[in-house]
Amino acid sequence: MGDPMPYPVEPMLAVPGMLPNDGSRYALEVKWDGIRAILHKSSEVRLTGRGGVDFTPRYPEVSSVVAALYDHQAVLDGELVAFDPAGRPSFERLQRRMHVVDPGPLAALVPVVYLPFDLLHLNGHNLFDLPYTDRRTLLESLDLGVPPRFPCDKGELLSATRAQGLEGVIAKKLDAPYRPGRRTDWWIKVKNQETRDVVVGGWRPGKGRRSGGIGSLLVGAFGANGLSYLGHVGTGFTDVVLDQLYGMLRPLEIAGSAFAGELPNDITRNAHWVRPELVGEVAFTMWTLEKRLRNPAWRGLRPDVIPSEVEL
Repeated sequence: MGDPMPYPVEPMLAVPGMLPNDGSRYALEVKWDGIRAILHKSSEVRLTGRGGVDFTPRYPEVSSVVAALYDHQAVLDGELVAFDPAGRPSFERLQRRMHVVDPGPLAALVPVVYLPFDLLHLNGHNLFDLPYTDRRTLLESLDLGVPPRFPCDKGELLSATRAQGLEGVIAKKLDAPYRPGRRTDWWIKVKNQETRDVVVGGWRPGKGRRSGGIGSLLVGAFGANGLSYLGHVGTGFTDVVLDQLYGMLRPLEIAGSAFAGELPNDITRNAHWVRPELVGEVAFTMWTLEKRLRNPAWRGLRPDVIPSEVEL
C-alpha cells in the first residue's frame, strides 16, 4: 500500500553560521529571498507554510510545477520568490502578494515562482530518511526546473551571490535526512548581510507626512523573561507598507506593553502597544553594547515565521 502522504509538513530549518570547514561533506544552494512553502500534489494540490497555513489560493503560479509532475504524487519543499526586473529575488515585491488571498490581475503584475529544492514524498514513499543527495537526485529526475546545487569545497558561490546582490547560500550535509520542523546544523545558512526576524510589540505615531499613522515599529524577540526589546525601526517602509501595517496592528492593540522590563521614556512616549503576533524581518549593521539593533531597516513581514520561535 505504501506510505500515506504526510500533511501538513513543517519545513526543516537551517541554523545561521559560516561555510563549513569540511566542504567535501556538504553541497551549496543559493538562498532565495522568499517564503518557504510545502507543495502537496495528490488528487488535489495544496500549498502550505509554517504552522500549516494554507497558501493554496494565494499563489496560482504553482500550477506550472504541478503540471510538470504529471501523474506523480509528491510532496516538495521549496521557496516562493518574486523577481525584480533585473532577475534578482525581491522580498519587497513579494510583500505585495503575501496577504492577498485572491490575487486576480495582481498575479500577472507581480508574478511569483515556486522553486523546489527538496523532495519529501514520491508515489507512496516517504523520503524523510533518505540522505540529501538521494532526495535531490530523485527531485532532479522529475524535470521541474530545480535550482542547481554546487560543490562546497570552495567559497566561489558565496562570493558570486554577494556580487549579484543575492541573500547568500545554504550549506546542506550530503548524508543528512530530512527532519520536519527541526532546526539543525545539517543545514547552515550563510548570509551576505545581517538580518534577523523580530516580533512587533508596538508602534509610535509618525510626524510630518507620516502624521496620523505609523512612524516606527517597536520590535523584540523572546528570551527567558519574555519579549525583550531590541529597538525601534523607522526606515525601509513605503507608504503602502505603512498603511498595510497600520491596518494589521490596530486590531492587535492592548492597554499595556508586552515587553519584559521597563523601556526608556523616549521610547514609550505616545507608544501604541500590540499583542506580539506579527513577525517581520529587519536588516541591521551590528549589535550595540545594550543588545539593541543598530540602524535597523524594515525588510518585510514574515508570515511564514511563528512569533514564539523568534528568540534572542
